[in-house]
Amino acid sequence: MTATALLPALTAEVRRTAHRTPCTCGHEAVLADRDDATVVRHGDTVAKAHAPGTDPAELAARLKVAAALDGILLPPLDERALPLHGRLVTLWQAGTPVDRDDPDAAPWEAAATLLARLHATPPAALPHPLPDMRGPEKAARAMRRMRDAGAHPAAVPVERAWATLPAWARAEAPAPLPGLLCHGDLHLGQLVRAPEGRWLLIDVDDLGLGDPAWDLARPAAWYACGLLPEDEWTRFLTAYRTARGRALPPGPADPWPALDIPARALTAQTAALAVAKSVRENRPLDEIEQAVVDACDRMAALPPELAPTPTK
Repeated sequence: MTATALLPALTAEVRRTAHRTPCTCGHEAVLADRDDATVVRHGDTVAKAHAPGTDPAELAARLKVAAALDGILLPPLDERALPLHGRLVTLWQAGTPVDRDDPDAAPWEAAATLLARLHATPPAALPHPLPDMRGPEKAARAMRRMRDAGAHPAAVPVERAWATLPAWARAEAPAPLPGLLCHGDLHLGQLVRAPEGRWLLIDVDDLGLGDPAWDLARPAAWYACGLLPEDEWTRFLTAYRTARGRALPPGPADPWPALDIPARALTAQTAALAVAKSVRENRPLDEIEQAVVDACDRMAALPPELAPTPTK
């Protein structure tokens, strides 16, 4: 949880931004209150306090890019991040999130098309240079959290799977591919429907240059682990290819040579966070968490070049 003084201060800031006159809308909610982010909504305005230690220059660059790519990314209400109780705060228009209770309506096609458009944006055309995409860094951070949490039998296959990855996927070396614009943390929670009806990507914290296959890695990992139905994976993949996404070769070529290593890294990341959470909460892994750990066990049995294409 955040420091005691942050949440009321953040709430006051989002109220001030939403209303220059006394408020009558009555719609206020804490959307998230985690160590890495606190998010408060008031009316049609959202305020986000970013993680402690967020680099001001990097966040400023990401905000400029989000403002320039309206139609792909939700633009900030203000390109300046505000300091508040030792945190940087950004302001956004509220949107409608994906309905978790209606998986059949999940906007896989919209997510894939937005990603393809993001990946096609020339880095030289951006209004400000960006740092590296933070996907590998987040995976490495998840592994550290698991190790810091304490001993757990499931940590063994996760560590073995992690050891099969190349150095760049563990954030120990630069990626071998030319840096393209990437979201860095793609999942359906990173989409909102704007009031005018279009879907947009949100959350610029990991936006940067890197391997665009990383943005397809989470749905690829879910599919490989048996957690994403084949028809939904096919919808996502087909839409991305139709939009000529640059993470994959054109045509019907096998996508897994491009996706295998990022998907393995995201599987290890997800499993590491699950193990750390189970240790912290002193409980066994649930069914989904165990499925991801089991996938790590399978991953560790074969080197990437011999890994089979996921089958159902």
